[in-house]
Amino acid sequence: MRAGRHFRPVGGSPRLFEVDREDRRELWTEAVGDLPPVYGERWTESMGHRYRIFEPGRSKLAAAVARGWRGDLPAPGERWLYLGAATGTTVSHVADMVGPEGRVYAVERSVRPFARLLALSERWPNLRPILADAREPLSYASMVPPVDGVYVDIAQADQLAIAVTNAGLLVRGVGARFLVALKTASMGRHQSANAHRETAERTLAATVALVPSVSLEPFHKAHYLIGGRWGRDAQLPGPRHERVTMPRARPRGRRAR
Repeated sequence: MRAGRHFRPVGGSPRLFEVDREDRRELWTEAVGDLPPVYGERWTESMGHRYRIFEPGRSKLAAAVARGWRGDLPAPGERWLYLGAATGTTVSHVADMVGPEGRVYAVERSVRPFARLLALSERWPNLRPILADAREPLSYASMVPPVDGVYVDIAQADQLAIAVTNAGLLVRGVGARFLVALKTASMGRHQSANAHRETAERTLAATVALVPSVSLEPFHKAHYLIGGRWGRDAQLPGPRHERVTMPRARPRGRRAR
């Protein structure tokens, strides 16, 4: 596939693009790092720029954009804290979106995926891996300067508390971006997925100015992207982009992050 004029910016991000295909639209990011692919994704090149397909079935952030997320996305030059980085599937795309002048501080507590994340950082120079437990932000606070945004993908019952504690300690202040890939199955079976989403929104409303959440179905079962801007009185972004028409979700052989 040729790039160039077929690539259109999505969601106000100059490094996230959509491309029309015969039966769908695809999401791509402009790559900061080098080949080989991070998780088997397709790459293409045009006029000295390299692009990587951003698969909704492999990334909850890509799924959110495909499902019509209208909140903030990582932008060039920003610093982001990423909690639950795993092996770096979505982390690498966030690093693409903040560009070579931005930084992503990626926290992962498990040694095995962290080893792959560390190797990935050798090809993505704006990625800073941190081996730590996100429940203990004081243990890595000295390694993370004030950030413009926090993205959380942690499958734990206390995922919201972890997100809020980290943001309260490490964001620049009111108006910082705050995104949580909410896994409702980790919150217990006493409520439906939608009821858990409503509970999460009520919980976050005390500290976050929320934009409408989006379901990540059919790409990720019982997941939502929830968030907005830090500070309950923060000014929210205006309408930005339409839903991207994507292909059907494909079964995943590996855990997506």
